[in-house]
Amino acid sequence: MSEPEHRASGSWHTCAGARLHVVTGKGGTGKTTAAAALAAALASGGGRVLLVEVEGRQGVASLLERSPLPYEERPMLSAPGGGTVSVLAADPEAALKEYLELFHGMRRAGRALSRLGAVDFATTVAPGLRDVLLTGKATEAVRRRKGHRGHPSSAPSGAPFAYDAVVMDAPPTGRIARFLDVNAEVAGLAKVGPVHDHAEQAAGIIRSECTRVHFVTLLEEMPAQETRDGLDGISSLGLNAGAVLVNMVRPELLDTAGLEAARTNTLDRGALAAGLTAADLPDPEGLAAGLEGELHTHAVRTGLEAGVRDGLASLGPPVLELPRLEHATGEEAVQRLARALTEQGVGR
Repeated sequence: MSEPEHRASGSWHTCAGARLHVVTGKGGTGKTTAAAALAAALASGGGRVLLVEVEGRQGVASLLERSPLPYEERPMLSAPGGGTVSVLAADPEAALKEYLELFHGMRRAGRALSRLGAVDFATTVAPGLRDVLLTGKATEAVRRRKGHRGHPSSAPSGAPFAYDAVVMDAPPTGRIARFLDVNAEVAGLAKVGPVHDHAEQAAGIIRSECTRVHFVTLLEEMPAQETRDGLDGISSLGLNAGAVLVNMVRPELLDTAGLEAARTNTLDRGALAAGLTAADLPDPEGLAAGLEGELHTHAVRTGLEAGVRDGLASLGPPVLELPRLEHATGEEAVQRLARALTEQGVGR
């Protein structure tokens, strides 16, 4: 089955300067797949990109058909032009220990907290702390300079960034606004001290022009409605919307006239049967009758999808389309979807 022609609306150039790309979407829309494809597209042409997943599901490892990933930034995908995508399966406990070591030189304190179970206790009692640690890790990677693992402010002036972009496979749409706003809330509660400074720095990056929030959806009303609600949610917080990534788009099987004939049940069944006869298929009349019904269903569904597509295009952010892949899995699928995004301007 051929892949559909891309019918993107708007332009990716509004997101071109971003360095932190937050990818969210309703469950079942293929959010992790879209995040991996976006990371690979951004790495095309020789870029260095970090893909961070924060939900603890090992979704990227499963997608790429690999073993579960440890807490380390590990190159896992290549991109045209020599680009690379490293992947980090973020973990709140490991992120806290790393934070204490990098920013405060307190490696032993992190180990002691782990032995005492204090991290699990704290993140259970104060769930917002977990999100502070995870978003803090992603924003630290955005600020990090090449060859420097200490506090970003101590990096040599003018040193290149360690990563050209960071892509975050973030929580679903229903939680994304609170997840991204947690640092601003914590910074407001902790008026002074290292916790305030850490949260304020992370919130500053998330709210800046270098961050875009992308929404993955399908050409179905429920995920499209969640996308609308999610865009309203981040807009109310002053965050910047990125693109709407429409996933699993089916190829067009009929032209406009053919779709209308199929929808209104006015297809020429005789012509269908003649074509099936020419293909030397058995029972062409019976097959033509069944095919006519299938084409009617397809035409009705295409009409509904067109309405959803028009609604998404009216929201404002650029709309990019990812094809439905029937015979590709793992890295092959990610690379094909990445190519679809680069053809629509991503990474240029």
